[in-house]
Amino acid sequence: MKFDRIALSATGCAAALLLSACGGEEKGGSPAPAPSPAPTSASASSPATSGTVPVSNADATAPGTALKVGERAVVPFKYGNDKSGTIAITVKAIELGPKEDLASYGEKAKGMTPVYIRMTVENVGGTDLSYSTVRMRAVGPDNKSTGVIITGETTACQSESAKKDFKTAGATYETCELQAIRDGGEVGGAEFNDGDGYKDDPIVWKK
Repeated sequence: MKFDRIALSATGCAAALLLSACGGEEKGGSPAPAPSPAPTSASASSPATSGTVPVSNADATAPGTALKVGERAVVPFKYGNDKSGTIAITVKAIELGPKEDLASYGEKAKGMTPVYIRMTVENVGGTDLSYSTVRMRAVGPDNKSTGVIITGETTACQSESAKKDFKTAGATYETCELQAIRDGGEVGGAEFNDGDGYKDDPIVWKK
């Protein structure tokens, strides 16, 4: 599968590059987590634990689970070479923004509409995951790639990292992942495809 890589210079935004895919499914994310016990199904709407009691990767939501916006998934997580644990992700909204929000990306973003994936991230394992970042991808109605990957943020969609106190069970933060679709395209949901098991069979929140 071929991808055209397009470098961008965006004023007032952390954008680095925009990739327009020719088609097919794109998998990506932060570094893969270390091997963990085989995940078992855990209902996102019925968390296995309260926010103050640590849970393990054994409570993880199974790869391939289909969720609704507002539901919660528990996943093993690794950030960098020295931080790993268990987090919960709740996708709160998947919204289309106005095309004007991508104005700072220039001509390369012409014909594209921003997609905002708003989520809450919770430390449920109780390990030190300070300054970590969770990545999500928008997918079409068929759960395939939208054909566009965009990095950065806009005024309406600010990408946040965990703070220095994201070290205990129950610690949370809110963030927004910027994605995009081409004119005529449609967003069907958002996926988490980070790590073993999820790369080939991601968790998908349907819009």
